[in-house]
Amino acid sequence: MINVEGKIPRQIYLACSGGVDSMAALDFLRRSHEVIVVFYHHMTPDSTKAFDFITEYCLANGIKFQYDEFKGHPKPAEKSMEEHWRDERYKFFHNLRGPVVTAHHLDDCVETWVWSSMHGQSKTIPYARGNVIRPFRHTRKRDLELWCSLKNVPYVEDSSNYDRKYMRNFIRHEMMPQVLKVNPGIHKMVRKRLTMKENHATIEDNYEIAH
Repeated sequence: MINVEGKIPRQIYLACSGGVDSMAALDFLRRSHEVIVVFYHHMTPDSTKAFDFITEYCLANGIKFQYDEFKGHPKPAEKSMEEHWRDERYKFFHNLRGPVVTAHHLDDCVETWVWSSMHGQSKTIPYARGNVIRPFRHTRKRDLELWCSLKNVPYVEDSSNYDRKYMRNFIRHEMMPQVLKVNPGIHKMVRKRLTMKENHATIEDNYEIAH
């Protein structure tokens, strides 16, 4: 159901948004790893809802929890708000002393490949970025959803995930249904790309859609 790529260290931080992807990853990993949940608070209503949920969940389950919050740093004119939030979030992750696992999955990789291809340089989300690793790149989102369903793992829905003004949502909800009509096997194709040696290098993923 859940495919893990690479060797995950025994002691890890897990970037958790409270959504189905990261909550499935948390439930899966804490069965065999020492996990500290980390959360980046974007200071929005949805982020506050997620923060309250994760705080309560970690307290109830004896899980260590750390967080940082958006300080309102001005957004550079050339960046979207998605990019700005992502960059601030990764600053937090990179300052942690240890490996940080994210719940990026195969569907995220496909969406990133589609988006970057339209900009003339096809890319996938790399396995590593500094101390951040993404061991769930071979797992479909539907499998993470199934894990939560079978294991009765709670999660919260972020209403902004359906707002088409954000590029990642436009691609996910508007473009991907059409892409799958053209190439129903695109997930298999992108999964093969993920096995290529260069995708395991620690490189900056400038073409990652903010997640």
